[in-house]
Amino acid sequence: MEKLAVSRTERQNERNTESQIELQTEDKVDELLTEEKWQAILSNNAACDGTFFYAVRTTGIFCRPSCKSKAPKRENVAVFSVAEQALAAGFRPCKRCKPTGERLPDAEWVEIMTRYMDNHLTEPVTLGHLAEVCHGSPYHLHRTFKKITGITPVDYLQQQRVAKARQYLLQSEQGVAKIGQSVGLPNTSYFITLFKKKTGYTPSQFRQIYQATTQAAEDNISAKEASIYE
Repeated sequence: MEKLAVSRTERQNERNTESQIELQTEDKVDELLTEEKWQAILSNNAACDGTFFYAVRTTGIFCRPSCKSKAPKRENVAVFSVAEQALAAGFRPCKRCKPTGERLPDAEWVEIMTRYMDNHLTEPVTLGHLAEVCHGSPYHLHRTFKKITGITPVDYLQQQRVAKARQYLLQSEQGVAKIGQSVGLPNTSYFITLFKKKTGYTPSQFRQIYQATTQAAEDNISAKEASIYE
């Protein structure tokens, strides 16, 4: 009974500690984006640096209020009172304004770029736009991305779009034009040309080959099953 009582006490102490941590964490997060803070973000107000930090959910980056990067949409902004809390929430420091005082490693910056492109395949994504949302210059972004991955941002985006198109061709009956639109390539002629460049086949040829291969495999299985009962 004494051991059981001690065990219950320990569990209660653990719960109390966890509750305290949660409360401390909540205290560090300013869930309310006030109009004053929003205006500070829009005006890049350096006087507010150190009083709060803001993060952009769509990019995974957090900044100082004075950051000169493109203003985010208000609904995508999260506000933190300390940089550590933004880091704990999974956000990465901005390459431009360096909210932690340290330079973001190139590999982590490239990870932010690839995540953004993966999540926006259906939208027009130019090098200039990518540089804006990832807080850097187009030239530096392009050079850094190629240094880390061995390919350019455009090459990566094309690879991801073609890979997604392959999935649609294999798993749906959508037409080629519709699939092109679904992966951010609304120009059907360009989509077909790019797909053939990356795979060696047009979208229609790719689908036909898969269907023929699948049918042959099914026929082979049926033949084997039939031979068992002969």
